This record gives sequence, C-alpha cells and structure tokens, in this order.
Amino acid sequence: MATYAPQELATILKDGLLSFPVTSFNNELAFDEENYRKHLSWQASFPVGGLFAAGGTGEGFSLTPAESTRVVRTAVEEVGKTVPVLASAGGSTAQAVENAKAAEAAGAEGILLLPPYLTEADQQGLTAHVSAVCQATSLGVIIYNRANAIYKDTTVETLADKHANLIGFKDGVGDIEHDARVYAKLGDRLFYLGGLPTAETFALPLMQLGMSTYSSAMYNFVPEFALDFYQDVRNLDRVAVNKKLNDFVIPYLDIRDRVKGYGVSIIKAGLEVIGRPAGGVRPPLQDLAPQDLEDLKALISTIA
Repeated sequence: MATYAPQELATILKDGLLSFPVTSFNNELAFDEENYRKHLSWQASFPVGGLFAAGGTGEGFSLTPAESTRVVRTAVEEVGKTVPVLASAGGSTAQAVENAKAAEAAGAEGILLLPPYLTEADQQGLTAHVSAVCQATSLGVIIYNRANAIYKDTTVETLADKHANLIGFKDGVGDIEHDARVYAKLGDRLFYLGGLPTAETFALPLMQLGMSTYSSAMYNFVPEFALDFYQDVRNLDRVAVNKKLNDFVIPYLDIRDRVKGYGVSIIKAGLEVIGRPAGGVRPPLQDLAPQDLEDLKALISTIA
C-alpha cells in the first residue's frame, strides 16, 4: 500500500531532484537484482526527491511486464521506506493499465504514464488512454508529454478535473508556448517536471515556466554534482548554472550526441567509470565505443 496520498506525493516530488535509476543487467543482459539493490541503496543515500524504477533510463522499454514488476518491487523493498519509488506504465492502453495495477500491488507510490505504443492519437483518444489508467489505480499519475502523446492545455484541464489522482505533467518536448499554456491553465493543480534528455540543459529557463523540478539521468553516477546543479537552478543562480554547463554538462552532451541511443548508454558508462558498473545496455541500444568511454572518463575526472 502506498504511503502517500496522490496530492501528498505531488508536494514531495515538486521540491526535490528526481531520478531514474538504471536497471542492472548481468553479462547475459538478464536482470541483476543484487547489483540493482546496491545501486538503489547508494542512490537513496543522497537527498533525492523520488526514484522512478523501470523508467526510460532504466530501459523500461526493453523489460517484459514480468521483469518490470520485479524491478519495481525490488526498488520498493530496497529503498521504498527512504524515498518515494514510482513506476512507469506504457505500451497499449491495456498494457499501461496492467503496469499500473502491478505497480500498485508492488507497493509503488505513483505512476509515470508513457506515450502509448507506436500509433498516433488525437486528444479524445489520449483522454481515454489517461482516464483508463487513472481509473485503474489509486496511485498518483504523472502524464508524459512526448512523442505521440502531446496533451493540449484544455485536455490536461479536462483530465485534472476528472481524475483527482492525476498529479503531474512531465514535458519531454520543450515547446515554450505549449508549456506556458498548460501552466497558465492548471497552475498549482499539478506539479511540473522537466523531462527533456539531459534535463539540466533546460532546467533554468523551464523553472520560469513553473517546472520546479526535473529528472536527472546523470544523478545515477554523479549524484553530488547533480544535486548541486539542482540547487543552483532553484536559487536562480545563472552564473553557477552556466559554469557547470560549460565545465561538464555541454562536454557531456557532445559525447552523448555522437550515437543515437547514447542517452542511456552514457549513464551506464558513467557508472562503469566510477567503479559501480551496472552492466551493458540491451539492444537496440549499444554501449559506448572505447574512445567515447575514455573521453567520458576524462570528463568525469574533472569533477571527481
């Protein structure tokens, strides 16, 4: 059973840095529960606001439903009493409903609802998709505005009026007008979460649009740097933010952008560099090439 009611969870999440732990795999790319528990324990030892198990950085897209449930349950067992653990729901509407129910049974505190699989959808269909998931669980639900799930401000308003357990809006597009419309329409009814790749890059300007937090993938391997960066953003310290962007984040982006899919691979590579390996990535992703790994190692050494 969840510890927090949906609105209580929103209050906790909106004022803390959030992260998506990688899912540990062994040499055969099977789930490595022991190593995953170690990683979660380390992640929860810092003052992070919430952890999303089996999410994008956790390669949730490559997990079977049974694996996803096991990953979420493991996270809840290991750190659920220390930090809120949320799960992802995705695929078809039926699959997302199944994911949400399984996550609640596993003890998760909330759900991140990913875009529906493959097909395009208009607002009526997206409304039905979100409604089905919200009705299937008592947990707080966060919608992810990305790819084929772009929610108009009026759609978000309708959903928020209809479902008390809809608590958050995560943006993975970066359309300033769209984000401004959503925040102007909904205000404090929801909390707003930046979800663009390497969210640190966009964190300061999006703070002005009501996004008080974001999901940090690099928290996985440089948690102290990530937390310091978040505090600089919350303090609206442009000088400190720009220094960290120039010293680490932008060079990091340059490595990440060399190959499609490195957005996840570079996180696991970072863990390898700091001596906390979590295994490789599953296809269709690919691990960093040797030179890219060496370049990342050199970069991390500048802030170690």
